Amino acid sequence: MTRTTKRVLVTGACGQIGSELIPILRQRYGNDSVVATDIRPPETACLRDQGPFEQLNVCDRTTMGRFIEQYEIDTVYHMAAILSATGEEKPALAWDVNIRGLENVLEIARERHLLRIFCPSSIAVFGPDTPHDCAPQTTILQPTTMYGITKVAGELLGEYYVQRFGLDIRGVRYPGIISSETPPGGGTTDYAVDIFYQAILSRTYSCFVRPDTVLPMMYMPDCIKATLDLMDADFDSLKGHCNFNVAGMSFSAQELASEIQKHLPDFVCTYDPDFRQAIADSWPQTIDDAPAREEWNWHPRFDLSSMTIDMIEKLTARLMSRS
Repeated sequence: MTRTTKRVLVTGACGQIGSELIPILRQRYGNDSVVATDIRPPETACLRDQGPFEQLNVCDRTTMGRFIEQYEIDTVYHMAAILSATGEEKPALAWDVNIRGLENVLEIARERHLLRIFCPSSIAVFGPDTPHDCAPQTTILQPTTMYGITKVAGELLGEYYVQRFGLDIRGVRYPGIISSETPPGGGTTDYAVDIFYQAILSRTYSCFVRPDTVLPMMYMPDCIKATLDLMDADFDSLKGHCNFNVAGMSFSAQELASEIQKHLPDFVCTYDPDFRQAIADSWPQTIDDAPAREEWNWHPRFDLSSMTIDMIEKLTARLMSRS
């Protein structure tokens, strides 16, 4: 009998995106059909109790292959990664996890003829020579961080497996992701998450980038939407595969603080730039996502105003429920 339901494995399931992607995938395919994996044990009930969870170091190809065989996996969302700021503190670890982990996924997909792989990239692939305004999808990629270097290599490696072995591999370049569910996790754009926590809890925040720093951002519901929209697209309609720009919104740190102050008038934001400022300065302020809009009908739903309202409401409720 032919199985019609996808069997999905997600790496990095405890991370910012993975932890919110898992519940949506389990709604789609059933709890038992989505296997969450991460190097650390899960903290949330959704990951711990509502479907299979396995501890997995993505650098361990043997164990990864065993789980894929055991659960009869045909689709992988490879979300495990060391992010930009952490990658600058531990560059060797970033290379090992981000490159060897991806190579393991791709080799297992080739050997076992998996149906579809999602391997996300990032705006970190861009560098100071990339156009800062409306950076196109095809442009100069000369990143200044180890994280960005691994993501450029990952895009090229994924495309190689598409062209050389005929695999179905897809990926978007995530901008900074803002989430009400997961704390900051070592990225340069994480100020845009932490600022909400501190605004609600203490009404003060010291920001690690300048007030005029503008970066591409995206609210988590749009991040999940972009991921699933691309995975649902007809492969034959895609001209690209592993490097789609996806734009949500762009704003400065000061603009975000001002938007928060509309709802929390006593909130005070100060600025004390650190080493992450140089990383932010190397990235574009806005990106051109025309190929994603044309090839798989990508459109975001949230802007700065609607994101801020939703973020404050959801995060306040979550933080208050813990107190």
